Amino acid sequence: MITISHLTKVFETKGARVTALEDVSLTIEDGAIQGIIGMSGAGKSTLLRCLTLLERPTSGEILLGGQNLASLSGGALRSARRKMGVVFQGYNLLMQKTVAENIAFPLRLEKGRDKQAVAARVEELLSLVGLEGRADSYPAQLSGGQKQRVAIARALAAEPELLLCDEPTSALDPLTTGSILGLLADINRKLGVTILIITHELTVVRAICTHVAVISEGALAEAGTVADVLEHPQSDAARALVGGKGAQGND
Repeated sequence: MITISHLTKVFETKGARVTALEDVSLTIEDGAIQGIIGMSGAGKSTLLRCLTLLERPTSGEILLGGQNLASLSGGALRSARRKMGVVFQGYNLLMQKTVAENIAFPLRLEKGRDKQAVAARVEELLSLVGLEGRADSYPAQLSGGQKQRVAIARALAAEPELLLCDEPTSALDPLTTGSILGLLADINRKLGVTILIITHELTVVRAICTHVAVISEGALAEAGTVADVLEHPQSDAARALVGGKGAQGND
């Protein structure tokens, strides 16, 4: 279970103080596929960066398995981060490395990893994401959907408890989007990994998420099951999203 409690993030700039997140509290159940949706600039991506501790929260707690990530540093933080895999919007693949080398990269950063065990894990992940036979290909030789499959496999390499996806389909055509969402659903079902998807597309939430949280102007406007929030929205922000069939742009 992931528990976000009274999370606030304030950015200090020259002569200005910008509150990107204010008093956000949200619980994500184990095994859920949790969507985070909101308009451009709502704070969705800031929330993801706080969850991964790429940004330090100004205040509040992020509990993963009962451990407050916001209080960790050094080796303890690195250990906690291994419980999280991140799929970035722009793939973030190493262009001079093969598909197999990209997937193996996080494992090879860990000292003491057996080479044969790493190779076996890479082969297992290639099969999971449907890229058998592409181990020796380079990213430039892949389609956008195939690159995202490599990124997903890499994020799963260290067997995380939580998979964080930042706009995972925004650069893909509708057909490829469907295949990637199907893959994520399969991963959730087969591995039991909890998935959090940051998106501005209502179609993504409807297609795959079990729960959704609506972020508006840095605050949590509404959260619950997809059926409850999208069919019976209670907040103005949720009603605007449903009425407009989704948010526009990224933040």
